[in-house]
Amino acid sequence: MTLPPDGPAATVEPAQAADIPAMVALNNLFAPDGLTLTRSPAFVAGHLTDYQVIRGADGRVIGQVALDDYSPSLVELVSLAVAPDHQGRGLGQVLVVAAEALARRRGYPELFAISLAEALFLRMGFIESHIAVYPEKIARYRGISRSELSIGRKFCFAKRLIVPAAAAH
Repeated sequence: MTLPPDGPAATVEPAQAADIPAMVALNNLFAPDGLTLTRSPAFVAGHLTDYQVIRGADGRVIGQVALDDYSPSLVELVSLAVAPDHQGRGLGQVLVVAAEALARRRGYPELFAISLAEALFLRMGFIESHIAVYPEKIARYRGISRSELSIGRKFCFAKRLIVPAAAAH
């Protein structure tokens, strides 16, 4: 996926193993403020096929997003991050579109996200939801850190990706 001509010179593409250090650094830049969960190189390597990146004109990773699956019917948009010097240019929106497209190709009927970026997700057609709707997420948070269960200022968003066959008729 290439960005619109009025945007920065960048492309969205699957992440590569050589990107792992840059992706970990970009993601973890936002973890102290609670904007992302800390990711280790092992986590990113283990989920590499779930990550997509945007590269700047110089080839460096300036944005990323990943899918984290819970079941064949549920996937979460995670690790959405754009380098500070490239924010405000619509790259977050481009990454959300790319994550949605990947989730659709994989056949997920729904995508959810936990985020502070309320305006972005609502603009992208997500609706406000609540973490209680996703017991899979709650169970995983309990395994990582109970403090993550109190989303605090974060919001939960959901988007249906596939219209059930009965509703399509």
